[in-house]
Amino acid sequence: MFYRIARIICRAILLLLRRWDVRGVDNMPRDGGVIVVSNHISYWDPVIVGCAFNRKINFMAKLDLFKVPLVNIIIKNLGAFPVKRKGTDTGAIRHSLKLLARGEVLGIFPEGTRSTSQELMEFHMGGAMLAVKGNAPVLPVAIEGSPGLLGKVRVSIGEPLSYSSQENQQETQKARIKKLSEQVMQELTCLKKGISK
Repeated sequence: MFYRIARIICRAILLLLRRWDVRGVDNMPRDGGVIVVSNHISYWDPVIVGCAFNRKINFMAKLDLFKVPLVNIIIKNLGAFPVKRKGTDTGAIRHSLKLLARGEVLGIFPEGTRSTSQELMEFHMGGAMLAVKGNAPVLPVAIEGSPGLLGKVRVSIGEPLSYSSQENQQETQKARIKKLSEQVMQELTCLKKGISK
């Protein structure tokens, strides 16, 4: 209930203040586990991505946010869960795989932090690893124009990508993860170019 109410309010704000334009929303699978992967250029991004879909998105969020009392309560009620940015957070990985197994949607910003240049930075391969281990498609989402309080925000949603369609029995799991991560980054680059024109 809290998530739905928050989404209604935030959608209204995005439409009124940010002239929100979303394309490709029908590319979200109607059911089953999905990993939504997006570029990250401002604090607005989790709100923008979460509001783009009718399905609830459970975001990985940096551990520091859960140490801020009010923010902690809000993001927990929105389905976010903590991840340690240094090293391998096995707890976050297990929780992510459980969400996917239950047919829920996981949200990840694979750059790991906001890009101040607004250009894509090198991806961490955690999202691709979860896609391979959880047998879940990756839905790429490109955001343009989100920094600041005003100005038009554009969102372009690509088609789901899956490692299974390119699986090679001779490849190691590590090689498949790397290949999928590169494919997602290429798709996000193309989506970004398309909405920036």
